[in-house]
Amino acid sequence: MSTQLDKIRELIEKRNTARLGGGEKRIESQHARGKYTARERIALLLDEGSFEEFDMFVQHRCSNFGIDKTKFLGDGVVVGSGTIDGRLVYIFAQDFTVFGGALSEMLAAKICKVMDMAMKMGAPVIGLNDSGGARIQEGVNALAGYAEIFQRNILASGVVPQISAIFGPCAGGAVYSPALTDFNIMCRGTSYMFLTGPKVVKTVTYEDVTQEELGGADVHTTKSGVAHFAVDTEEEGLNLIRHLLSFMPQNNMEDAPAIECTDPVNRMEDALNHIIPDSPNRAYDMYDVIGAIVDNGEFLEVHRDYAQNIIVGFARFGGQSVGIIANQPKVMAGSLDCNASRKGARFVRFCDAFNIPLVTLVDVPGFLPGTGQEYNGVITHGAKILYAYGEATVPKITIILRKAYGGAYIVMSSKHLRGDINYAWPSAEIAVMGPSGAVEVIFAKEVAAASDPALAAQEKEAEYRNAFANPYNAASYGYIDDVIEPANTRFRIVRALKQLQTKKVYNPAKKHDNIPL
Repeated sequence: MSTQLDKIRELIEKRNTARLGGGEKRIESQHARGKYTARERIALLLDEGSFEEFDMFVQHRCSNFGIDKTKFLGDGVVVGSGTIDGRLVYIFAQDFTVFGGALSEMLAAKICKVMDMAMKMGAPVIGLNDSGGARIQEGVNALAGYAEIFQRNILASGVVPQISAIFGPCAGGAVYSPALTDFNIMCRGTSYMFLTGPKVVKTVTYEDVTQEELGGADVHTTKSGVAHFAVDTEEEGLNLIRHLLSFMPQNNMEDAPAIECTDPVNRMEDALNHIIPDSPNRAYDMYDVIGAIVDNGEFLEVHRDYAQNIIVGFARFGGQSVGIIANQPKVMAGSLDCNASRKGARFVRFCDAFNIPLVTLVDVPGFLPGTGQEYNGVITHGAKILYAYGEATVPKITIILRKAYGGAYIVMSSKHLRGDINYAWPSAEIAVMGPSGAVEVIFAKEVAAASDPALAAQEKEAEYRNAFANPYNAASYGYIDDVIEPANTRFRIVRALKQLQTKKVYNPAKKHDNIPL
């Protein structure tokens, strides 16, 4: 008859077995690929000693094709809760050493349990993906498992932050869960995402591509926009998750944590008084502006390598977390195109969902023209960023640095889309279009009839610029709340944020909106 101590010893042995996943040889194989195991990743990510594991003894219950002869405690995923900087998070990490991390009915049930708990407790959920896809032996049960996870991703969206890190393969149906989450991180060289693999692609389209070319980290951070971050090592990716969460609240009912500000809020930046070139057609670097005004120059950029004509990311002003959206004059003159509109819209909606104020820095000559843009639906994509700003109820502060022309002026958090505080620098040009284009429309006959058409065009451009290409015409209608000295931008933003802390705006009651997708 077994004693209590015997039972405890059995428990300890089972725990030790479960912690080995697929066994020592498979762990060694994982390390040989330059990858950590699921538990090693969790240990690196969470505060030391904070991890509470659930469902360590779960096993699959499939008997097809003899798979019932091979079972592992935990069944291919490690799940539980822990803390990051003392704040509660829920986590699941797929274990590639067990059936290649392939998804089974019970593996899915474990993931669903922690996602349900995350929503119930109002805490972020983090998924570390490293899986060969669906466990084929389980058939439709594996597919059902994916669908159950996707349903929870959808219900959790806008309720708790969801972050995915891809640290290995992620193919087929598995890709949809990361695609439904708020942020995706991929690791160069070891991770890839695609719906159909290179073999199927070659069979159907005759394209000969590698896994990296089809769905590697650089592909998804530069071409598709599916991933928001590419990292060189898993440690870098895990540290990035910790950093990312520091800018976010635990859930949609809370505010992001404020931290002590060591950067004087009234710090003047004289360099900003000289950053705008005298020529309206010359570029400058918007990163220089962002670095000069945010706390300690710290800016966590999102989607850095995708649609670089717009910049989005997190920063702080006076210790308060904000989302920054800025046109980049160095890339495509800062014009908006399909990809930039989608990128900006998604980031605005994330910030609005989680009570993070928006600071928008505007220098936009318009939407990018051309058949390529029109055929790809720039109207619909442009409507997305328009919709996102108009829908957002968080504090919205806008600074127009230079150009704000046409429809692009409207969509970049203008006063007419419920912008709360709208400032302009003295160099701001707010008009339907640029002076040269306006002259071609308004003064075409006069210029053509002049003895010197080139000189006449220059004179009319100057006339138009004096009348419209400045901030004072818009300010005369109250569309600009103040024209500010560039060097004082940081202080004005900090003070505006304090003023807006008690802002309350509610959208009309509805089941849900119908954003132009």
